[in-house]
Amino acid sequence: MSEKIYIINLSRLYWTGRRRRVPRAIKRIREFIKRHVKAEHIVIDESINEYVFSRAYDKPPRRVAVRVIPLDSEGKVVKVALAIPLIPSGEGH
Repeated sequence: MSEKIYIINLSRLYWTGRRRRVPRAIKRIREFIKRHVKAEHIVIDESINEYVFSRAYDKPPRRVAVRVIPLDSEGKVVKVALAIPLIPSGEGH
């Protein structure tokens, strides 16, 4: 398995309660990768966690682009990181 990039739609999370959105976003990312890559163990990078929490606990982003990196030759263990690096606020304008 080679490195792949996926765009995960998280807009359905806005149908849930405000305080449940970020934990469900992380679960949704994990489920999406498990379904598409068929990996048994998924390591989520801190960059994804920072990006999901960047706006607020109750306002996660509507979609996130992730890069899936295999950590073993069979593809059973993968690492998930942001596909686009996060720009700190104030520097991108």
